[in-house]
Amino acid sequence: MAVSSLLIASSCTTIDLYEKTVVIPGHKWSSRFKPSFDFTIKDTTASYQLFLVLRHNEKYSFNNIYVNLSAKLPGQDTSVRIRRDLQLATNENGWNGTGMDDIYEHRIKLGEPQTLKAGTYTFTLEQIMREDPLENVMNAGLRIEKLQ
Repeated sequence: MAVSSLLIASSCTTIDLYEKTVVIPGHKWSSRFKPSFDFTIKDTTASYQLFLVLRHNEKYSFNNIYVNLSAKLPGQDTSVRIRRDLQLATNENGWNGTGMDDIYEHRIKLGEPQTLKAGTYTFTLEQIMREDPLENVMNAGLRIEKLQ
């Protein structure tokens, strides 16, 4: 299901970047389809920024998307769920993301940069819009950037 997976390590003890997106089946994101992303943090001295990556075509009907992001932290048995309303466009300026032809990509910050404890993290992404399935969404994913 993965469209792309990029993991660049500068040494065996740090992760500089993680990005993984999944294809939304039929470009119709059902609330039952909940992609999951796993990554490991080894460098606990750095700050990390988390992003939602979303690709849709020009026929996407909304200026925003509501998502639940569930996070299972290292050493935890349960997940923490965070609900977010993410703006994709404005009536004045159009789409916020970058576009090529009729495809738009958004990289939206999810919170502020933070230091993370060592271990494996699992994030699960769920769309919670009223339209179900949510049409014209092509890919959804997660990106983690290590800040210098």
